[in-house]
Amino acid sequence: MAESALTTAASVAILGAVGYGYTRYYKYMILEKMEGAFRPGDPVLDLAAAAKSGSATGLGYLGDEDSNREHWVLREEQGLIDEIVHGRLKGQYHLLVGEKGTGKSSMLIDAMAKIDGEGVAMFEAHADPEIFRIRLGKALDFEFHEDNIGSLFSIRGPRDANALLDIERAFNKMEKIALRRREKIGRPLILIVNSMHLVRNNEEGQDLLELLQQRAEQWAASNLVTVVFNSDDYWVYERLKRYATRMHVIPIMDLPKTQAMQALKNYRVRYRHDDPDLSILEQVYDKVGGRISYLSRVAKSHDMIDTCNEICRLEKTWFLNQCWILGDEMDDDVMDQQKYASAAMVLAKALVDREKEMEAVYHVEHGHILPQIPLHEARYIMTRADFIQDYDAINIFTIDSKARVRADSVPMMNAFREICSEEGFEEHLEATLDRIGDIESLQRTRELTLKDLWRGGKYTFKTVDTKGKETGNVTVAVASEEEGGKGDQWATNM
Repeated sequence: MAESALTTAASVAILGAVGYGYTRYYKYMILEKMEGAFRPGDPVLDLAAAAKSGSATGLGYLGDEDSNREHWVLREEQGLIDEIVHGRLKGQYHLLVGEKGTGKSSMLIDAMAKIDGEGVAMFEAHADPEIFRIRLGKALDFEFHEDNIGSLFSIRGPRDANALLDIERAFNKMEKIALRRREKIGRPLILIVNSMHLVRNNEEGQDLLELLQQRAEQWAASNLVTVVFNSDDYWVYERLKRYATRMHVIPIMDLPKTQAMQALKNYRVRYRHDDPDLSILEQVYDKVGGRISYLSRVAKSHDMIDTCNEICRLEKTWFLNQCWILGDEMDDDVMDQQKYASAAMVLAKALVDREKEMEAVYHVEHGHILPQIPLHEARYIMTRADFIQDYDAINIFTIDSKARVRADSVPMMNAFREICSEEGFEEHLEATLDRIGDIESLQRTRELTLKDLWRGGKYTFKTVDTKGKETGNVTVAVASEEEGGKGDQWATNM
């Protein structure tokens, strides 16, 4: 019995020691792998470098020095982004807000390239929290214990948890790495969450956003991690603003005229080996403005002016496909969609009218001055408060960090002008609004039909006030032939 007991005790002790040793080793390896994710080199930089090296010219590597960075546009905000990504600006977390194609992600990647991604992790957000969890794990080199052998001992597996719990566990491990780094180097880690507008504005997405913001606030206060959110849409700022104490908002706008023309010239020389005239550069800017994505596309094309016209046509077509109105002949089945479309047309017309009232719409150095309307006033003009975020999401209107509404881009504003200046547009819009009002009036109307009123039959209705006191009687009966009666029933609308 003693021998059996000792054998059993030794077996249990060895098994426990092995399990304990494995657990300690596994946790150590998790931290080592995650720390390796913040060492020099990053998959985002590798992908960007491959894209650049695979361009039409085959020139440029993202990790090169400034002499080989002519494909990037040096913006005023680049210095601030460099300070943030290099870990020299502490005590805050940051939100980059701007329209699609203004160069937000490019500036972040450029700042990462200057330090070869050391201390920085970047990943793309997603509407599905499970995919968000996987992308976060890839950026941090953290598998959420998916290869743990605990299942052999009937231990509850990690797959029983939801995505938010897995993200919380990943942040706990990341916090330990940040503490080590602060002791050794004295700089915080940088976590960049790109495309935050892809997170859905529903209960599940708001829970995820709340988790991210709580961590960002906590880490900013302790100088452990600097979180950078990048968003195209205003609703992310509106949601974060509620509980923000250490958030710094960085608006990213289109390039002013001087920088846009210089960027277009650099792009053209790089992609087409062509040095365009100043007049051509001004024509391009007048048509598409300072949006970097448009300038890059125009510079790569054979005929720049024709490409500008094509961009304007596409923007106008996109707006009409999403928001064109059907006039007074529309069917009542499309009324919900026409409410959405007519509200957009009303706001577009208001922006065009506001532009006519402006003293200046074009500056010699800064270029286009697009008309803008405060957000609360835009909602008043549309008589709806819920549509404006959808317009922002589909890139028709944009809302900046100061809650001002304007056209999403210069080509879109050109589309507004063309549509509102068409002959008969105002009458067509008014007819649509009248038709919507008529349909709503019909839907609010109920028809009451009274039958069996022959041979002197009648109905008597008693009316009372809110306190139950009788206020009068209404009698309904068949009208005589002399009074115009034609049948055995009489109907009234109530």
